[in-house]
Amino acid sequence: PSQEEKPFSLEARWKDTADTLIIGGGCVGVSLAYHLAKGGMKDVLLLEKSELTAGSTWHAAGLTTYFHPGINLKKIHHYSIKLYEKLEEETGQAVGFHQPGSIRIATTPTRVDEFKYQMTRAGWHQAEQYLIEPEKVQELFPLLNMEKILAGLYNPGDGHIDPYSLTMALAAGARKYGAHLNYPVQVTNLKPRADGTWEVETPYGIIHAKRIVNTAGFWAREIGRKIGLHHPLIPVHHQYVVTATIPEVKVLKKELPVLRDLEGSYYLRQERDGLLFGPYENEEKMKLQESWVAHGVPPGFGKELFESDLDRIMDHVEAAMEMVPVLKQADIINVVAGPITYSPDILPMVGPHQAVQNYWVAIGFGNPMIVSYPKEERFAGRPTERVSGLYETFKSKCSMGFHAGWEQPHWFYKPRDETGYKPSFRRTNWFEPVGRECKQVVEKVGVIDLTPFGKFSIKGSDSVKLLDHLFANVIPKVGFTNISHMLTPKGRVYAELTVSHLRPGEFMLVTGSGSELHDLRWIEEEAIRGEYNVDIKNVTDEIGVLGIAGPYAREVLQKLTTEDLSDAAFNFLLSRHLKIADIPVTAIRISYTGELGWELYHERKDSAALYSAIMEAGHERGIDNFGTYAMNTLRLEKGFRAWGAEMNCDTNPLEAGLKYFIKLNKPADFIGKQALKQIKEKGLERQLVYLTLKTDNVDPEGNESVWYDNKVIGNTTSGCYSYSTRQSLAFAYVPVELSKVGQKMEVELLGEKYPATIIQEPLVMTEPMRMRLQKMGSRNART
Repeated sequence: PSQEEKPFSLEARWKDTADTLIIGGGCVGVSLAYHLAKGGMKDVLLLEKSELTAGSTWHAAGLTTYFHPGINLKKIHHYSIKLYEKLEEETGQAVGFHQPGSIRIATTPTRVDEFKYQMTRAGWHQAEQYLIEPEKVQELFPLLNMEKILAGLYNPGDGHIDPYSLTMALAAGARKYGAHLNYPVQVTNLKPRADGTWEVETPYGIIHAKRIVNTAGFWAREIGRKIGLHHPLIPVHHQYVVTATIPEVKVLKKELPVLRDLEGSYYLRQERDGLLFGPYENEEKMKLQESWVAHGVPPGFGKELFESDLDRIMDHVEAAMEMVPVLKQADIINVVAGPITYSPDILPMVGPHQAVQNYWVAIGFGNPMIVSYPKEERFAGRPTERVSGLYETFKSKCSMGFHAGWEQPHWFYKPRDETGYKPSFRRTNWFEPVGRECKQVVEKVGVIDLTPFGKFSIKGSDSVKLLDHLFANVIPKVGFTNISHMLTPKGRVYAELTVSHLRPGEFMLVTGSGSELHDLRWIEEEAIRGEYNVDIKNVTDEIGVLGIAGPYAREVLQKLTTEDLSDAAFNFLLSRHLKIADIPVTAIRISYTGELGWELYHERKDSAALYSAIMEAGHERGIDNFGTYAMNTLRLEKGFRAWGAEMNCDTNPLEAGLKYFIKLNKPADFIGKQALKQIKEKGLERQLVYLTLKTDNVDPEGNESVWYDNKVIGNTTSGCYSYSTRQSLAFAYVPVELSKVGQKMEVELLGEKYPATIIQEPLVMTEPMRMRLQKMGSRNART
């Protein structure tokens, strides 16, 4: 068709190529186009099937907040608000941004605890956040019924923005920096090409794109289906109510802050001289648009709404009327009922997709009001198909955790324990049992199900070359294992894995359960980019893993194998194929507990038989189970770092204390090597330190504020109670000048500042370290 026949937005011209092609013209897609173009990407194209803001954007309530219970999204919220403050000046387009602040209100003691918990997580971030007394809440929002209010969490600078105007301003900015926004253009099909690029089919022709980004909102499922992917998104009916002018609102001198009543589960804000409020129903009342899940979104759906249903939200309406009594006499002038999308964990799915080249997503943005507990578990939809061979054995004997779809024991029950999931901001029902399990491993022998580990097989003529390029450590010799890190080009820690060289050129890589697809995608992409001749296979679901640890671990296993497991024959970090109770396993002499131990990799179907044989063999030595809570405590006592806590894509390995594993002198030019050399040359600004704390009924867990001289100077990364030494323990990042052993500081927990001291790590020596010292001692004694 000729240019004239194509019904595009006026400024657009037809393009049949794109560096990045964005599918979906809501706020998320247009924002992405703006940021990529502003960042210097030259060939950005956005396709929208109807008009910009169609879908969920145009009818959204437009709330903006610095607050988020998560750490990374907190940073994104801060960046977003700072952007919105300057966007009109940058683009010439008004955005309708109001910043009266916002208050979350606590009406239960648990919510007050949650606010204190969130305050310490916010203290080391840029945004202002205050825990305020009821008197201050009333001063800021004088229309409240104060009877039940115990506290408020106040964020100055929060507010609301007009979603349509914001999207149009971002669109103006995207065009200004060279992006093209073409609409109405529907994507009818997607075809991957052999070189990893894409053919994007539309009614007006095929566009060849280097990469595509799915930002299609509640159409994202359909886009995913075109390439055989299932994006777990559910369209949900969301309603909000707008009132006519309310005299008590009209006479106010300044705009009311946005209110979030967390127990009532609704938000409320001023809309001109009236009020707007919207509830989030619980799962019993929530209405899903199930026909869309089964049959897809109707082709013509764009700026349509659903039939409103006030009866469904009446509990929330009544709660709002009780909290803000002027609502009782207010006239409702509009009820908006439109689709929003939820993901299973109410967190957005953002980033590149594993197993599909050059396909990215930014979908599933939700807004929960449930209590955010430490060690939170959610039980709907569980278990999935990801259960180990021991699930049936364990399910009634322990408190299970959810790890990347897997069920994994957190801690085990004994008679007289208070069983079940009892979340709390303080020590709760698992505290004593976890201490019991730590004692079990340190003094006797314990078994743990580690099946959720991510496990990859890599082999081929270029396997050594690929891994040498990926990892900062040297490649282990055949029959050995080491701990290795993949770095980003900027020298940050992308991942930590154990690398086992099983046979010449054949490797098994193991990572934490939550990092499985994150790490696998990176490895696959580098293999493709460098044209390495390798075979990469994800064997996570095929292989079960049992860990056995403790002073009697060798004695127990030796009963079940003819292989010599003595220290001389099977040293630390050796890996070997052998049989345990006639079951073939790959045994690695390693344990995240830091005690004498092995990880036993085997076919998943053999897990139950292997477990039974080990438990029987260990009966005389009092063998027992332990879970991931005890393992985490033991690894912290030994000073072991964890990816996602002490190290991540925001930290470099030198400040994280990983120098031992980083071989800057190895010949291979591994990813991040040059950047890391520059970081080393420049010197560090902060350092990971090891703290002991004097606390009472609360322990650090990570992301708490660290104070010195009445100022926040850093943050914890993880923490726990050390049962071996009867004190709390944490890792923390602090400025280099405050990182010396013996330095005193404070850690904020639930509104109190507890004294902390930097100590020499580790608190408890690892078994290999103890053995070395013992040998040295016996040699010295002989001489």
